[in-house]
Amino acid sequence: MKRSEINAIIEGAQAFFSEQGFHLPEWAFWNPEQWAAHKNECKEIFDCKLGWDITDFGSGRFETRGLTLFTLRNGLEGSYPKPYAEKIMVVGEEQETPFHFHWNKMEDIINRGGGKLAFELYMSDAQDGFSTQSVTVSVDGVKRTLKAGERLVLDSGSSLSLPQRLYHRFFAVKGYGKVMCGEVSMVNDDDSDNRFKEELGRFPAIDEDVPPTRLMVGDYRRFA
Repeated sequence: MKRSEINAIIEGAQAFFSEQGFHLPEWAFWNPEQWAAHKNECKEIFDCKLGWDITDFGSGRFETRGLTLFTLRNGLEGSYPKPYAEKIMVVGEEQETPFHFHWNKMEDIINRGGGKLAFELYMSDAQDGFSTQSVTVSVDGVKRTLKAGERLVLDSGSSLSLPQRLYHRFFAVKGYGKVMCGEVSMVNDDDSDNRFKEELGRFPAIDEDVPPTRLMVGDYRRFA
């Protein structure tokens, strides 16, 4: 992805969160010079990978396969004892986060505002493929049983609880606008706890065509 594209995506996400009445921490708006000035106080942010995370999953097609994330809080075994994590995300219309599950993390995904958020769900089988068995999940505490791959749509305010090893993909439904999407979960580890159905890249390579205006989690070592 080009750095100019990433800068524009983050600027748009900041505006969308503001429109939805969601407020980010002060450091979400720091430029590289401000990060460098405060780096000695920010070890928890760096170690727990808090902050901006823009990905196209290696597709080169961010608008149709990509996600904008901001990790607000997280823990790290042996260093930071929080057993939980929280993210806020922007999901575009028909912008897919592809099928994946987590080995260890259980999470709730919440439609915090905007359009309609659609999910497709499959149980994983013994070979980590798709199972044909039905899927039973909790939607705001109400049990729902779906056929394998059946679509589930969340309106604003609704949430879906995703246990470990449940394949899920999600996107905002066309015609209703993008979604401000929340995630409340066990500790998040994007380096080792994601199992994607396809082989793809979780973090993009970056063409530094312009300087960064905001840093992402992968930028801290280089720019902060």
